[in-house]
Amino acid sequence: MTIVEPTPTVADAEWVDQWRRWRADRERDLRDPHGWLSLTGLHWLGSEPVAIDGLPGRWSAGPSGVTVRAAGADGLRLHGEPIDGTIRVEPVDGAPGPRVTAGDVRIELIRRGGRFALRVRDPRSATLARFTGVPTFPPDDGWVLSGRFRPYDGPRPVTVGSVVDGLTHTLAARGIVRSAWNGAEFALTAFGSGDELRLTFRDATSGVTTYAAARSLIVPAPGPDGRVVLDFNRAVNLPCAFTGYATCPLPPAENVLPFAVEAGEKAPH
Repeated sequence: MTIVEPTPTVADAEWVDQWRRWRADRERDLRDPHGWLSLTGLHWLGSEPVAIDGLPGRWSAGPSGVTVRAAGADGLRLHGEPIDGTIRVEPVDGAPGPRVTAGDVRIELIRRGGRFALRVRDPRSATLARFTGVPTFPPDDGWVLSGRFRPYDGPRPVTVGSVVDGLTHTLAARGIVRSAWNGAEFALTAFGSGDELRLTFRDATSGVTTYAAARSLIVPAPGPDGRVVLDFNRAVNLPCAFTGYATCPLPPAENVLPFAVEAGEKAPH
C-alpha cells in the first residue's frame, strides 16, 4: 500500500519526521527473525507427553508447569544448556515464557489462564517472508490529545477476554486516563508496567479499516500532575493481527470508543 502523507509545514515538519522514524523502528521490530511474524505454531499441552510435528522431544503440562523429555542428541537447549533427560519449567501466567531452542527455532513455553502451550518461533516463517509493511493513516497532529491519568491506590485485577475462544486474561489495571475528542470526554482503563501506560482499545474503525479485535497505544510516563499525551498516530495492531498463534487479551468494555480513531495502523493486508 502507498501511504499518502500531507506535505508538512515548517512548523510541523520535525513532528512528521519523528513519526516517520518511529514507523521505521516499528517495522524493523516486526521484521525481527524471532518476533511475532516468525510464529509458526501454538500447541496447547495436556497431561500426557506428546510428540509435536517438527519439534524434538516429548511435551506435557502439569498443574504448574511444562515438562520436556528429550535426549541430548535431539538438540534441545534451555538457557544454552543441552536437555538430556526430563526437565520441568514453570512459566509465569500472562508473561513471555522461557525459550527452549532447537537450532535457530525458539520454542516459547507459556502459561495462559492456567493452561500451558508451546509457541514456536521460526525465522523461516512464511508470514515473515511475505511481510511488506503495515498500512497506516497519514500522520495527523489533530490526533495528539492531552489527558490526565488518575492512578488507583494499587493495581486492580481486571479479567478480559482473548482472541482465543474460551481463554481469559487477568490483567493489572493501574488507573484511568481521561481525555476528550471533539468536545466529548472519554475514559480508558490503563495497564502496563514501569513508567509507561498501555491503552488497549477498540473504536468505530475496528473491523472496518483497522484490526477488528483491538489496537494498542503506549502512553509516556505521566507528569507530576498526572498529565499525559495520547498520540493516536502511534496506535499499533496487536500481535494477533499478524498471526493466528498469539493469545492477545481483548480490551475491557469501557475501552471501546464510540468514535472513529482515524490515526495509527490500519489492518494488515
